[in-house]
Amino acid sequence: MSETLKKREEVNKQDTWAMEDLFATDEAWEEEFKKLDEVCDALASYKGTLFDNVERMADFFEVYEKANLMLERVYVYAGQKYHEDTTNSKYQGLSERADTLMAKYKESVAFLEPEILGTEEIHYKEITEGFFKKIPEKEEGYRRFFYEIIRSKEHSLSIEMEELLASGQEALDSAGNIFSMFNNADVKFPSIEGEKGEKIQITHGSIIQLLQQKNRRIRKDAFKSLYSVYQSFQNTLAATFGANIKQDIFYARARKYSSSLAMKLDGSDIPEEVYDNLITVVHENLPQLHRYMDIRKKALGVDELHMYDLYVPIVEDNMGKIDYETAKKMVLEGLKPLGSEYQNILKEGFDNRWIDVYENVGKRSGAYSWGAYGTHPYVLLNHQENLNSVFTLAHEMGHAIHSYYSDKNQPIICAGYQIFVAEVASTCNEALLIHDLLKKTKDKGRKAFLLNYYLEQFRTTLFRQTMFAEFEKITHHIAENKEPLPAKKLCEIYNDLNVKYFGENVVVDEENDMEWARIPHFYTSFYVYQYATGYSAAIALSARILKEGEVAVRDYIDKFLSGGGSMDPISLLKGAGVDMGKKEPIQEALNVFADLLDQMEELL
Repeated sequence: MSETLKKREEVNKQDTWAMEDLFATDEAWEEEFKKLDEVCDALASYKGTLFDNVERMADFFEVYEKANLMLERVYVYAGQKYHEDTTNSKYQGLSERADTLMAKYKESVAFLEPEILGTEEIHYKEITEGFFKKIPEKEEGYRRFFYEIIRSKEHSLSIEMEELLASGQEALDSAGNIFSMFNNADVKFPSIEGEKGEKIQITHGSIIQLLQQKNRRIRKDAFKSLYSVYQSFQNTLAATFGANIKQDIFYARARKYSSSLAMKLDGSDIPEEVYDNLITVVHENLPQLHRYMDIRKKALGVDELHMYDLYVPIVEDNMGKIDYETAKKMVLEGLKPLGSEYQNILKEGFDNRWIDVYENVGKRSGAYSWGAYGTHPYVLLNHQENLNSVFTLAHEMGHAIHSYYSDKNQPIICAGYQIFVAEVASTCNEALLIHDLLKKTKDKGRKAFLLNYYLEQFRTTLFRQTMFAEFEKITHHIAENKEPLPAKKLCEIYNDLNVKYFGENVVVDEENDMEWARIPHFYTSFYVYQYATGYSAAIALSARILKEGEVAVRDYIDKFLSGGGSMDPISLLKGAGVDMGKKEPIQEALNVFADLLDQMEELL
């Protein structure tokens, strides 16, 4: 484990993403920024005339597509340059300017949906059908685009109100920006004493590795030191978290939704039962999680199992250090069932700097895939030399190649896939990788270690993310009833959930009650449940790919990965062979978890 982080300018270029593939220089970005500012003005000039005639509509959407393409490029470049080093004031400025331009763009097209919804049905059909005839190669995509707008008719507002909401978005979104600045740029964690008396700096990138240490004193010190910092800012963080919830509630009420949850799910055309089914099925299977905690406690040989004991492997890690080059080879091998076409795209990403690999001073924490239409996707990592980082690489490249196929096969108007399916391709990669590793492992000790890893994937993805989803549902419900959410209340709610999920044989340490304050995804409300649903779908899809081979792969690539936003998420997944509108995929995944527990008990 490195004691000090490199500064951004010290990082090897080959280990950084090729942002020059988007813009060769910052000056080129500035030129595009200025042009886009003018294009936004041009878009606004169509207000009130969109349905004058077919030619007017065609002209507008030509400019609209151009603006969207430019906006993605400008926004992604600014955001990713900022994420390289969030302390860099230059790129803080670029990111803020991109946010401002995004707000201007949204304001400039705020008339679009109200005009579509407010046009007399006969006239609407006459103009749109004429427009579709002018763009036969994009007709399907635009029909979907218009359908999505019509579907939300009861939640759309007047042109003036839409413009008002658009103009206020930058201010309303400030809670997430404040949290990001605090969590990535300002917060500083203490050092702890290592095994040999050396100082080890706690960072976002190192905390999990510290919690995986065999030395329990190191795990405990890291855990307590991390959360002591969040505790010292608990009131500020509670206010920030609460402001984000209030933003959701404001938008939900403005758009006449019954709740912020209903609003967020409707954006992806997901029934609320899907969210509720997830929590219900997981609750029914909590005894299995409690059983896993009992196995963990016994394997570690502790009198009490604490929260800082949950990440350390219960089997000796005999995988050794896994450097980045080895990680890439493992991912390539594990994803062979997806075929040569998929493999070639994966190699292209590895060989052509799609990926920003290592942690550096000020770099955004975590991992993600992002990109702009017309340019290859990018992946941000904070790679550590362990098995978890191998799976993170497989996961994020799953996102990237999903976007690659979607952009290649869909027009920009419907290339973007809904967040409900966003986690499926990434987690399917993980499922294929773990299957490959288990299949090829003959050593009982290594197999036990991999089983432990797989069990942890279920715990942290299916169970933990569902608990996060339940926390979001509870806190939003409280706020919607106009009840306050001070830090103490948030900690109580979080504690109660941890006790329920982990069972009576786990000590829920007081420090862990502050964990809600460090979860970035809570600022993208009602997102995390999709990790759990996506994991369930991925287990089903990977099983079909391994069983049926080429037929299943073609369905997966042609009907799902290439589908983008051309259909609603439930239909896309049905095309690939899994129905997430039912409880069965979740229960089937949890049945796999139970089987893994059986195998682990036999080996220990």
